[in-house]
Amino acid sequence: MANESTPIVGEFVRAIDDRYRLTLPPEFAEAIAQQQEAACVLAKERLGALSLWSRESWHERIEPGLAVVRQKVQGRWLPTQVAEVQQFHRLLSTRSRDVTLAGRGRLVIPEEFRNFLGVKPGENCVIVGAGICIEIWHPKTWQEYLKQEIGAFGTLFEKLST
Repeated sequence: MANESTPIVGEFVRAIDDRYRLTLPPEFAEAIAQQQEAACVLAKERLGALSLWSRESWHERIEPGLAVVRQKVQGRWLPTQVAEVQQFHRLLSTRSRDVTLAGRGRLVIPEEFRNFLGVKPGENCVIVGAGICIEIWHPKTWQEYLKQEIGAFGTLFEKLST
């Protein structure tokens, strides 16, 4: 599984097959899965982009925040924010799903995530290492993101490395 000392990095183009399966590059599959049939979480990030996490990493990331929200709701500390609490839980309900990374790093993309990604069978997607997870991008969305963000790399590198 990926950790702080071994970031997941790289960019690969892969096609989605006619059964909506995507085969990850071996180094990505190994980084996120400890065993042959690995439990993972697929999450919607932004329209045209998904992220894939080991189940353990996902829960480490999201559980502390969920615990705070649960505590606030149970303690009735959010009485004037009912609409926001409902919106949060609606988005939480649709945001992620448990999936299995099968042998040879193969992932079936569930229907509601296919529509969000916007890639049809036989079309390519871009698989990107995002350090702590794997991202799956629609090629046009990835190019738009790069155009917008690549210029900030130097500043971001400076900020994170000092």
